Amino acid sequence: MATVTTPNPADAGSAEVVAAPFPKPRPTPLSPWGKAKPRPGDRIFRGLAEGSSVLIVVLIGAIGVFLLWRAIPALARNKENFFTYGSNWITTDTSAMHFGIFDLLQVTVCVSLFALVLAMPVALGIAIFLTQYAPPRIVGPLAYIVDLLAAVPSIIYGVWGLYVLAPRLRPVATWLNDHLGWFFLFATGNASVAGGGTIFTAGIVLSVMILPIISAVSREVFVQTPESQIEAALALGATRWEVVKTTVLPFGRSGYISGAMLGLGRALGETIALLIILRGTQTAFRWSLFDGGYTFASKIAATASEFNDQYKAGAYIAAGLVLFLLTFVVNALARAAVAGKGTR
Repeated sequence: MATVTTPNPADAGSAEVVAAPFPKPRPTPLSPWGKAKPRPGDRIFRGLAEGSSVLIVVLIGAIGVFLLWRAIPALARNKENFFTYGSNWITTDTSAMHFGIFDLLQVTVCVSLFALVLAMPVALGIAIFLTQYAPPRIVGPLAYIVDLLAAVPSIIYGVWGLYVLAPRLRPVATWLNDHLGWFFLFATGNASVAGGGTIFTAGIVLSVMILPIISAVSREVFVQTPESQIEAALALGATRWEVVKTTVLPFGRSGYISGAMLGLGRALGETIALLIILRGTQTAFRWSLFDGGYTFASKIAATASEFNDQYKAGAYIAAGLVLFLLTFVVNALARAAVAGKGTR
């Protein structure tokens, strides 16, 4: 009868599995060059890059501090609520001034949003056409023509809008006011519809000014759509529009939103064109496209002659501080929207 022996673990070849300890991971070096000594050119480049980043942050902070420092003395002498007062500014008596941003904020937001609503679909169509439909030989010239709109000075846009565009928009504006005046956007405002110095005219001009920014950013994002995804959609029988709808637009949505927010930031700060077109009024803003008024930037530019007094200047610098903060809020919302789209 055969006997079965149990192998001794101490003997070699007993099939014992010995667990070897895992090697400790190497510590990640804090220096981007590891243990190697960086070359002088690398150190200089890194120092310049870090210095540039710090300089930008310091400059933005210094601007905000300067605006706040110059605004505080004027705000201390203001007899009205700075955020809710919307009547005429009275800064003649610097010991008891009356000023506020309520109307300025409303006009700025209204004309900027109206311009954005007009510019976004047109810019999207331009970007899609240039990247998906246009023959290669005309893509370059068409893109150059659209981008050239950004090089036109603001004063040219203002003069063109008031003396060329406004007379041609008069029949359209009159028809909208006569037939759709029951809706608050087309109701009779505090400016003359026939005169053209309204948000309706200013918004259309402003939409042309921000159009190249939105279309350029969108175009550069759409053209980065992976070719493999486009070819796969075509191979499955998708039409060109279905390719755009299911592949190009989802891929470039965040870039399109970013471009729109850049255009909105440009619209919020526009000065000369709106100063020429919009007509100042003595009545309150009522959210009609046929209202006039001042934006933050045009109000500051229109009263630059009062900057010889620190308190009068401080009142307008306080308005500039609000505009400064408003641009930060817009950029923050844009980044949040892009981040939200990217995580879906």
